[in-house]
Amino acid sequence: MKPIITATEYASESTGPRPPVLLDVRWQLGGPHGRPDYEAGHLPGAVFVDLDAELAGPAGSGGRHPLPDPEAFGAVMRRAGVGQDTPVVVYDGGQGWAAARAWWLLRWTGHPDVRVLDGGLAAWTGDLTAEVPHPAEGDFRPKPGALPTLDADGAAALARTGLLLDARAAERYRGDVEPIDRVGGHIPGAVSAPTTQNVTEDGRYLPAERLTERFTALGAGKSDGPVGVYCGSGVSGAHEVLALEIAGIPAALYPGSWSEWSADPARPVATGPDPR
Repeated sequence: MKPIITATEYASESTGPRPPVLLDVRWQLGGPHGRPDYEAGHLPGAVFVDLDAELAGPAGSGGRHPLPDPEAFGAVMRRAGVGQDTPVVVYDGGQGWAAARAWWLLRWTGHPDVRVLDGGLAAWTGDLTAEVPHPAEGDFRPKPGALPTLDADGAAALARTGLLLDARAAERYRGDVEPIDRVGGHIPGAVSAPTTQNVTEDGRYLPAERLTERFTALGAGKSDGPVGVYCGSGVSGAHEVLALEIAGIPAALYPGSWSEWSADPARPVATGPDPR
């Protein structure tokens, strides 16, 4: 199943025999909370999910957005109406990172039918509503481990033996700037692959063939070697994993990402441009 859905496709499915559960995950890194925007207007039937509080555990040694407790995450999804077999569609304000984080978590915990609304809220041309839905509780029970993950040691090893992609902006990869974490730079051996290059100007994902070309040029798919992704805190990295899935390339996510890696002074840090 394709991990994305167009607004036209969603509009059709929403009135069909199995309408998807719809999640609104508007969020901005360091920006205002998404709930007021949701309350001002959202797609009909959408349930708001808070990325910081519900799609992540408490910040700490595991990074800024460590994986949430699976049981707590399952309770959030059930309250939103998510069932074991109900299709789910997720959207955000258009950047795609937060929606991809929700997509990845649901897939990681075993949900078989999750898609991201391609282009997010801006792609929707139908009516919006301020009415907050109260769906019947779903029966989704998380079974973590359905998608691969990396810890810090695994990411370090993959950077040496396979392909580890750094989804952050190139200037953060190089260490020119670091607005958030303790130190700038990247995991030694990682390849720069900014998430922004996965999409068009309007935030929609590039076609599968163009994504395949992009990731093949970066070294993915060679001898079927493993691929991993990290970012700042495991959010935009999920966007890159989704883009890789569109391209037909399975990839593991390092959830702790740079926020975990850079917090440990014992871990090596590389700076400068991608050596390729």
